[in-house]
Amino acid sequence: MTLGYLKNIKVRIMLEKEVLTTIKKYNMINDGDKVVIGVSGGPDSITLLNVLNKFKEKLNIKIYVAHINHSIRKEADEETEYVREFCKKIDVEFFFKKIDVESEAKKLKIGTEEAGRNIRYAFFEEVAEKVGANKIATAHNSNDNAETVLMNIIRGTSISGLKGIEKMRDNKFIRPLIETTRATIEEYCRIEKLSPRYDKSNKENIYTRNKIRNLLIPYIQKEFNPNIIEGINRLSNIAEEEECFINSMVEEEYKRIVIVEKNNNTKPNNTNYIVQKSKKQNANNIIEKIEKDVITTNIAKTEEEEIRAILNLKEFNELDNVIKSRLILYTISKLYGGAVGIEKIHIDDIIKLCENNIGNKYLTPRKGIKIYVKKGKIFFLSNSSFRRQ
Repeated sequence: MTLGYLKNIKVRIMLEKEVLTTIKKYNMINDGDKVVIGVSGGPDSITLLNVLNKFKEKLNIKIYVAHINHSIRKEADEETEYVREFCKKIDVEFFFKKIDVESEAKKLKIGTEEAGRNIRYAFFEEVAEKVGANKIATAHNSNDNAETVLMNIIRGTSISGLKGIEKMRDNKFIRPLIETTRATIEEYCRIEKLSPRYDKSNKENIYTRNKIRNLLIPYIQKEFNPNIIEGINRLSNIAEEEECFINSMVEEEYKRIVIVEKNNNTKPNNTNYIVQKSKKQNANNIIEKIEKDVITTNIAKTEEEEIRAILNLKEFNELDNVIKSRLILYTISKLYGGAVGIEKIHIDDIIKLCENNIGNKYLTPRKGIKIYVKKGKIFFLSNSSFRRQ
């Protein structure tokens, strides 16, 4: 055996072991899962498909491929045929969709990258529902994660942004290559003779990510730290661990200071509340008090407005500012299904409103959300007509 042959075996075994270790470490895949794999035809996604196909019996999973033809580059049709033939060769069911992403982006008045991402994930969900899959695998690698962290730092980020790309999301979206480098993936493709398709636009320094990938990271590697990818990913892992710890603290504080929370299954302005804390009052007295507040203080000014939750103002104000900020984001995410559009300036204004404790004052940090301070309580209201849209 030649040294080259032995090296090839080592690289192949190392990558496949690394992927299986990542899957096991983060409990990404369980026995009997059905997994939709997003495959573009590039080195990352073809490697992911190849590895999962090799070990589908060992993992006891069924896999499917979802491919989007964005109709942007002239090579797109050839890439679709490449993925189709690859799936045919390994006997994996292939689903694809061809769509003019640039036209969709213009129609929706959003960027091409954002439109492409939204279309891809919507299609992955569509295929998953069709085949009854419970997991969707995408081929983000450790370089992608490092690039994302750097992008977030440049834009100005919190600890959340330092986490980079989530290894798993909603116990559904998984990234088995997230701890594998791009260089290893490309070497694996060569050894396995996978002949992936390369997107030439990745070399064009038009988008921020491409500039970070092609210009910034190579410069840092040359002038400062050749192991910058590994270093950023260590930072990312530490940030993720600390974020989990802080989030658990915030959740406990929410449970401690929330007085009542509206049951999501009830209709607007119904008096069915979940009592989280009673202290000296019993549940019925709390509900009666809420009804009285709603009726007599004009907290809910229209029939379309409803109280989603009430927090204890005094106990909120006693918290550290870091926890206050996180608690506001947590509460908004929990009550309104996400905190998109809520920025630091909104958080600071809400904290100031609570500290000043001036009655009859409220803020609307985002459409459909009203935060009102009155009688020692923080009221989180929503516009039900907006939420039902």
